[in-house]
Order: sequence, then structure tokens, then C-alpha cells
Amino acid sequence: MQGWYREVNPLRVAFNFIVIYLCRYLPCLPLKNFLYRRLGMQVGKNVSVGLMAMMDIFYPQLITIGDNAIIGYNATVLCHEFRIREFCTGAVEIGANVLIGANSTILPGIRIGEGARVGAGSLVNRDVPPGFLAAGVPARVIRKVAD
Repeated sequence: MQGWYREVNPLRVAFNFIVIYLCRYLPCLPLKNFLYRRLGMQVGKNVSVGLMAMMDIFYPQLITIGDNAIIGYNATVLCHEFRIREFCTGAVEIGANVLIGANSTILPGIRIGEGARVGAGSLVNRDVPPGFLAAGVPARVIRKVAD
């Protein structure tokens, strides 16, 4: 972690941090989505990102959120991961009509399929298929979501 500044420009990280931290407290969803798009995130129409949700400050441009998705209170979306001897990145794709419960964490490289649901407090460390409910730590697919 000590050499993070070799991976990403510190000025870019500072700018991302300021915008993302501001968005954590903004109640105005259209303004929040506008600011996320300025960071390079792909944010669909009618996306609702809850209060205190935290997006990756190093690589927000690797986050894609589909139309009508809801990301709950204090959820965390990560696109980078520090390991003992390596630094990993991975795009996070959140499909259309997805619901991510409060206090959930999405790890790098994860795809959450269209219409999927993630239970509150879950740690998503593998892909969630479209139309399924996943929950737990780590999150496991539980059942098909009723239409």
C-alpha cells in the first residue's frame, strides 16, 4: 500500500476523493449521478445511489451502473485491491434494475447481472447471475427473484 502513488496520479486521487466524498452526502440524485459521470463512471438513467455509499476513489472509471439500479446506504464498490505482494484492479458491472442492499461490499472484477438483488450486509466476491438473489458473507446465490 505504501507505493499507491505509483499506480494512480495523486492529484487525480485527491480530485476523485473530494467528488466522491461530496456525493456521499448529497441528497440530490441527478446531481450525484452527474458528478459520478464526470469521474468517468458509466451511470444509467434513474440510478439511485444511497446516502454514504462509497465508490472506488482510485478507479471510479471502472464502475458501470445500469438503468434503474439502486445502491443502498453505506454500500461500497471497489475496483482495486491491495494484496501482500501485488496490486489488483477489476471493472465492476452492476446491471439494470439491480438492488444492492445497505452496507454491502462489492469487490473488484464483479458482475451483477440484470435484475439481481444483493442482500444487506453482503460481501460480493463472485458474480451474481441475472435475476437471482445473493446474500451473506461471502454472498451466495440463494434463489431466483420473483418477477
